[in-house]
Amino acid sequence: MDNISLIFLVEDNPDDELLTRRAIISSGLPIRVESAVDGPQALEILLGAAAPQGSARLTPDLIFLDLKLPRLNGLEVLSILRGRAETRLLPIIILTSSAEKSDVYHAYERGCNSYIQKPVGFERFAQSIHAACHYWLRLNQMPGQNKGTTL
Repeated sequence: MDNISLIFLVEDNPDDELLTRRAIISSGLPIRVESAVDGPQALEILLGAAAPQGSARLTPDLIFLDLKLPRLNGLEVLSILRGRAETRLLPIIILTSSAEKSDVYHAYERGCNSYIQKPVGFERFAQSIHAACHYWLRLNQMPGQNKGTTL
């Protein structure tokens, strides 16, 4: 049986969070989803800022990060995560409604791995999420990961 992958979803809109969770679950892949509703909460969970000394922090296999977040926006969260050794290499997909060229540029400039504009309609949205999950969790090889291939 496949290992269960962990996706961390950072989304402040409850309807979009539910929609994204449904799309992830409908992918058919063994995935657990954890979430945060704003930038500071996401950083606390990922970096263990609020955890007692020696406590484990969340280390997801993939992060879906919205840009328009309260208190600390997605670009700021992305910059902080890329500046820390423990989160520098985590795959981070910007998942947002924004199609602004400046948002796309700044997201890549700050180190996102992919930028997905949320499609309209659940079927198209789910197809985008399924493709992203399949690629990042099944096809992509990350440093330190052994997917059974040998030379």
